[in-house]
Amino acid sequence: MGAKNYLSLVNLPQQDELPINLLAGCFNNTSATYKFYWFLAILGRVEQGQVSVPKHDLFAEMVAHAWYTVNYFRVSFGKQDKLQEAIQSLKTLEGLTVDADRNYIFKQLSGSTSKSTLKELRYFNGEVPHRFLSPWFRAADTQIAYAASRRFENKCLYALFPDHIEINPVWVDYFRHHAGILRNFCYWNLAVYLQAKNPSVPDIPNKLIKQPVRKALTEQRKFWDIVIGELGGSVDCIYTNKKLVVNDYAVEHFLPYAFVAHDLIWNLIPADRSFNSSKSDKVPPLETYFEPYFMLQKSALEVIQYKAPKNKFLEDYLTIVPDLTLFENRRVYEQLMPMATIARNNGFELLLTP
Repeated sequence: MGAKNYLSLVNLPQQDELPINLLAGCFNNTSATYKFYWFLAILGRVEQGQVSVPKHDLFAEMVAHAWYTVNYFRVSFGKQDKLQEAIQSLKTLEGLTVDADRNYIFKQLSGSTSKSTLKELRYFNGEVPHRFLSPWFRAADTQIAYAASRRFENKCLYALFPDHIEINPVWVDYFRHHAGILRNFCYWNLAVYLQAKNPSVPDIPNKLIKQPVRKALTEQRKFWDIVIGELGGSVDCIYTNKKLVVNDYAVEHFLPYAFVAHDLIWNLIPADRSFNSSKSDKVPPLETYFEPYFMLQKSALEVIQYKAPKNKFLEDYLTIVPDLTLFENRRVYEQLMPMATIARNNGFELLLTP
């Protein structure tokens, strides 16, 4: 299911004799992301048929699940959250790349013998396994939590042991049957939590899961082909001043895709192919590049309104201005400047001007 679809799934399926309300309560009053990623890790293991799961593997899964959100989209987890810090440390300790596959990250971490890596993962043992069970009993006291969990008190989700957990048999079928809904419910709560931590960062839901393949910008290229063709067959790249012609340019995101997480046409411009590759996810300084960006977009809007007034991409501009007649320099700048500033504050590098 797509990232946006799970936002409507806020209720869990009921089942006789299971305290579903307590399971839903696991995500109340959270001060860190640990519970969300812990639950996702457990859910995946139960789906695979495991009922006795090493904690070390679950901690590695937590890191793997959060990897892309932290490293690629650079979403803040909050100052108290140590998962974000652990990911940054483990990236260096294990020589992992920003865009590494989740399964590869898990295998690397779960099989690591590095004392530093083991220490980073072991930290979460004191934070999440027993605290997650707080809806069922007084879990803040570790000894009480371990003892109560082994009695499956109040039909709690799992029993705690020093190096592993054992899933309560009464929950296994429910998890397997409703895995999709449970996962979406968890992601919905995680999106709400992270949006509160990142109030000005756009499209948090689509930054929780690494998409298998980025969408090709084929249709957006057709938009710019019309524009370039109408403007005399060439336009200048705003970065290099190189002449761009139809079939010889890249469609690039002005503000980084990793920040905006969308392909709306107002953030896409034609650019020099070689420069586009080197620009990567850097933020262009608006004092240098906003004016040429705006003039190119203004020309594009005028061309498409004249040549293809029913073009679907005209609607994209309405996400930053209330009406196409209001696509003006000042209005657009006031939309882009806060986004560029937030992106920089979230760790996206500034594009150096020539």
